[in-house]
Amino acid sequence: MVGGGQAGLAAGYYLRRAGLDFAILDAAPAPGGAWQHYWESLRLFSPAAYSSLPGRPMPGQAGQEYPDAAHVVAYLTEYEKRYELPVHRSVWVSGVERGPGGLSARTDSGTWRSQAVVFATGSWERPFVPAVPGRGVFGGRQLHTYGYRGPAEFAGQRVLVVGGGNSGAQIAADLTAVAEVRWATRRTPRFLPDEIDGRALFDLATRRVHAAADGPAHGGVGSLGDIVATPPVRAARDAGLLVAHPMFERLTESGATWADGTAWDCDTVVWCTGFRPDLASLRPLGLRPSHGRIPTEGTRSVEDPRIHLLGYGDWTGPASATLIGVGRTARTAVQQISTLLHTTDLDT
Repeated sequence: MVGGGQAGLAAGYYLRRAGLDFAILDAAPAPGGAWQHYWESLRLFSPAAYSSLPGRPMPGQAGQEYPDAAHVVAYLTEYEKRYELPVHRSVWVSGVERGPGGLSARTDSGTWRSQAVVFATGSWERPFVPAVPGRGVFGGRQLHTYGYRGPAEFAGQRVLVVGGGNSGAQIAADLTAVAEVRWATRRTPRFLPDEIDGRALFDLATRRVHAAADGPAHGGVGSLGDIVATPPVRAARDAGLLVAHPMFERLTESGATWADGTAWDCDTVVWCTGFRPDLASLRPLGLRPSHGRIPTEGTRSVEDPRIHLLGYGDWTGPASATLIGVGRTARTAVQQISTLLHTTDLDT
């Protein structure tokens, strides 16, 4: 398995229960996956009891209904130890190839051979910034969600936050206490009803899975909205501090300009524009067409059923990029791998 974050640990739990021999290769020097890199004020969308990996409920955090990232790191660290998962650090996988007897993973610590590979690398190492005109001429600082750690360093600044998803809303709200913030989004942000949190989103995703066999799904998570109104986001919104502006037309040396001629000077641009799956080391297998994603059936590669992609969002299973949701797809992936190993001659 490649990746030792929440998806890799969930798969490891089921691999251990299935009695299969496996190893987890993780490039990071410490446990916790991407959670160890998030900003200090980040909070889960759900209470701890609804943010658990299979087999081990997440304990609550004292004084917090919605745990912070550090609490999640501590939970994942304890989870890894509790189930004695064989995580090898720091091991960077440069390529996965087919070979005699199965698959080979080339790493900076040698070659690892296996009969199946679960890819659970997430997307944190591939931040995406759109090709906005003028991005190269802006004279201030630019950073991505990837590099944001907290509001203190932006005190007294004018900050342009770009992106209409949860990270954009949370970081914009975070900065309003210390900076003058303008929040730019490509379309009007849609806030989920205030009573909706990760529990309800997971329930909706589950119902969507169950309803899929009966025909096209109607409504679902996307029909409710895009942004979870966490308490800090709700407070900034209700105070009139979190106001979305249309996407600007271009950046200038001193700030941004809009199609109607409006200009706004700023010190910093924070790009909350998402990530892309970190799948570069699968390139030698030729699983991806010239454009688009690797074709999958659930988590399983259509081209090579020995390869499973886990935890990349709805593409590889509804809610599979969440703590509570990844267990379901991890269980199914391990069941399919176990069946494959016991029924198929995998020599190539």
